[in-house]
Amino acid sequence: MITLANAPVSYGVFGLSRPDMVPLPSGHELLWMIHDAGYAGVDLGAHGLFGTGQELVDNLAAYELSLCGGWMDFPFVGSDAGFKHAVDAALPVLDDFALVATSQPGPAPLPTLADSGSALRRAHPGGAPELELRGQEWELFVDRVERVGQEVRSRGLEPTFHHHVCTHVETPHEIERFLDDVSIDLTFDSGHLLLGGGEPVEDYGRWATRINHLHLKDVDRRILVEAEKSEDPVRHVWEKKVFVALGAGDLDLKRMLADIIASGFAGWLVVEQDVVLLSEPDISQAVADQVANRQLLRTWFP
Repeated sequence: MITLANAPVSYGVFGLSRPDMVPLPSGHELLWMIHDAGYAGVDLGAHGLFGTGQELVDNLAAYELSLCGGWMDFPFVGSDAGFKHAVDAALPVLDDFALVATSQPGPAPLPTLADSGSALRRAHPGGAPELELRGQEWELFVDRVERVGQEVRSRGLEPTFHHHVCTHVETPHEIERFLDDVSIDLTFDSGHLLLGGGEPVEDYGRWATRINHLHLKDVDRRILVEAEKSEDPVRHVWEKKVFVALGAGDLDLKRMLADIIASGFAGWLVVEQDVVLLSEPDISQAVADQVANRQLLRTWFP
């Protein structure tokens, strides 16, 4: 069974937010909007946004939402001290995932591991062969990912890994390499795959047996091309609205969903449309887009 969820990032609440320009929705406002739009689950967002411990469990239950997962990035290359600090900071988050998993119906949440990327990767969204990790750096990357995966599994949870623009697992080749060398399965993100030079329909079929989590996004790839001339490519990509409502971008949505359903995938499908709120109208537009996205998906998921 496929269960639909939504995420705080679809309402402008994430690391690139501009609260100096537009007040961001609170945790309770987000839970209400996501429930009201018709989704069954929600991504964790920043730890504490919806509360922690039993408060998190109670808040989710109050809005009849389950936790689908949550982004957790780590410096998988770099200093030992930096990596250890990131792991130590992640342990309370994993404990909350484990607590929620014991109380919610439906599929369990998947801690969604990702790479923190680098300044070089952030300067070149879309990736390139010369930016790939090699030799001992890649071996270190693999070892650290597996170590975090062990922390997740020790709590009775299953990890997933999110390929992502401006990180060290971005392009189809990097994703293939990851799947060859790491035991953790993949969060397949249609939007980030398009930005990384992939073809979601073709690539989904090749990797379907290693996909345990889905992020459904649509993108306007023209924005990525424009960002190449920007002084801050990452902010340009997000603020110029590279992520668009489902059906409005370059994703072949009908074929994508047909292949997902035919593959027998069971688990969370998270609708994401990353937006940076820059003006008051952006708030109401974000809410309307998520209602429209859910309505569009009723053709496949009533």
